[in-house]
Amino acid sequence: MGKDSKSKEAKGKGKQAGGGSDESASKGKGKAGKGDGLGTCTYVKARHILCEKQGKINEAYKKLQDGWLSNGDKVPPAEFAKVAQEYSECPSGKKGGDLGWFPRGKMAGPFQEVAFNTVIGATSAPFKSTHGYHIILCEGRKN
Repeated sequence: MGKDSKSKEAKGKGKQAGGGSDESASKGKGKAGKGDGLGTCTYVKARHILCEKQGKINEAYKKLQDGWLSNGDKVPPAEFAKVAQEYSECPSGKKGGDLGWFPRGKMAGPFQEVAFNTVIGATSAPFKSTHGYHIILCEGRKN
């Protein structure tokens, strides 16, 4: 249910964004049974990029896609951090978009849904929240 609403939102952002979202969602289904805790964990460690304008977040996503995602690779956290420092308009951008560990219930709506449903090491497709447009890199999960 939650993954479907995320995919529909991401698909509105263009063909590239929709492809990444569907890929992450399908990988998540395969790994959920292997102890990934997808959607059931209590804490997530994540980085993100936040932009007010859709065009700017799409630029950041294209940079990630050209470097890693189009080859099916996962974006290394250090490289995601460089893109976050360049593009993110959130104060966390200065720290490479690092949000650290946060519990379920701390983040609002779509942000929490995407963060808790992105496979460890995977990068979400761009999506919209009340704060703007985001891309999330999930770095870990724990209960």
